[in-house]
Amino acid sequence: MPKLNVNVDHVATLRQARREKEPDPVFAAYLAELAGASGIVVHLREDRRHIQERDLKLLRETIKTKLNLEMAPTEEMVKIAISVKPDMVTLVPEKRQEITTEGGLDVVGNIDNLTRIVSTLKENALFVSLFIDPDLEQVQASKRVGADMVEIHTGRYAEATSEAQRQAELRKIKEAVATSLKIGIRVAAGHGLNYSNVKDIARIQGIEELNIGYSIVARAVIVGMERAVREMLALCKLPEE
Repeated sequence: MPKLNVNVDHVATLRQARREKEPDPVFAAYLAELAGASGIVVHLREDRRHIQERDLKLLRETIKTKLNLEMAPTEEMVKIAISVKPDMVTLVPEKRQEITTEGGLDVVGNIDNLTRIVSTLKENALFVSLFIDPDLEQVQASKRVGADMVEIHTGRYAEATSEAQRQAELRKIKEAVATSLKIGIRVAAGHGLNYSNVKDIARIQGIEELNIGYSIVARAVIVGMERAVREMLALCKLPEE
């Protein structure tokens, strides 16, 4: 069974809609851990549209499991990561106009810059993951720049409009996982995963972690964070478990 890391960005999205003090993503993270989550994920965006630096600092002080900071590969974010020292950093592409992350990093096209950034982060004792599409060239390039882990982007699988398309995307993910493991990179997966589509991803051998946010937070609005996390954990269990 892969570990479940809960992204609490959209708890902060709701808070920022009114610029109020609640709901608090830090308390949401506490409830997610209480329900059995193995880690907490937050994306500190350049425009600070949801998670704020205050949230990140408080989460670093309170998280009992694992804090995964998603961030763009920029000098500003590198400095913040080195200062806060999350348990891991996941480098992601970022566009101001996008609603959510639209695809994986182009590692192939940014070898030099990413090599430098990954090296700086690792020199400061940070574990580094790269969020990439299930593309074998991107996997190989991730190894070249020194990443410890890749997070396979599952968005196209989640958005598939036919069973044939879904199966095709699932095969790409499986191939990317197998290639990553073969060349010595650890594997996580995430984006667009929900209560209806997570099972097939959770059953791919070699995926250590699933990073899921929006669907859990949306469910939590109805049933509460603890129940929402426990329901997702149940779906992630392998049949023999």
